[in-house]
Amino acid sequence: MTILVTGATGTVGRQVVAELVRRGERVRALTRDPAKADFPAGVETVRADLTDPETLVPALEGVTGLHLITFGGEYFAPLTTGPEIVALASKAGVQRITVLNGGGPSDLQDAVEAGDVDWTLVMPVEFMSNTLEWAEGVRTEDSVSEPFVDRLSAMVHEADIGAVAAVALTEAGHAGRTYALTGPETLTVRDKVRILAAARGKNIGLTELSAAQAAERWRRAGMDQETIDFLLDVYGNTPEVGRTVVDTVERVTGRPARTFAEWAQEHADVFRARD
Repeated sequence: MTILVTGATGTVGRQVVAELVRRGERVRALTRDPAKADFPAGVETVRADLTDPETLVPALEGVTGLHLITFGGEYFAPLTTGPEIVALASKAGVQRITVLNGGGPSDLQDAVEAGDVDWTLVMPVEFMSNTLEWAEGVRTEDSVSEPFVDRLSAMVHEADIGAVAAVALTEAGHAGRTYALTGPETLTVRDKVRILAAARGKNIGLTELSAAQAAERWRRAGMDQETIDFLLDVYGNTPEVGRTVVDTVERVTGRPARTFAEWAQEHADVFRARD
């Protein structure tokens, strides 16, 4: 069977592709710019755009499993083409759909749930890879500056997200399930900085920003006020789902969720000063 992965060049999409390849599946990776794609040997790359459903028709030929994201286009806006995508998938004979959704309800998710193809929702909390935002500051100044440094997160390794999606796309028993995904522990910003320092072999300083200082930094980075307000609320009042460990990764994949220490070791070089 062939499995089509949309968002294949993204943080999670690449992991879905890699896990499916590891499992010996035939994978077709969808991207708006195949020339910039870099996938494992044997992965077929196709050009299509989720905001233009008709471009999916050739990509869906012979596909039995479909991994979907809920946004698309150059500016990653929420998709409004869900009904058309689901109808095309059903017509093509797709048997299973997974949807990556970390941002709450979406039009695409609604369309998938209302359709006639078996679906599984994959809903991770904070990605461990978000920590890469600190890389430049750590490399150049050996420091991290963040607000609410005691906030808790049950952050999840992106490879575990990909592994859960791959299982749901290739094995029975996951239809109609919503899988919240976390790592195996809750960590503060202080914990993450300490673990990163150990992985790279050099101390990292931590400066706590006030809410006003954080808002100003984000404003200078080009964020609008709505996004800034959202971040201040989430960081200052992390929802319970974002700081509560669940065992979904282990139940679905049969092995424990990866730790942040493992992620830090894998990415240690990114946080080391460059010669």
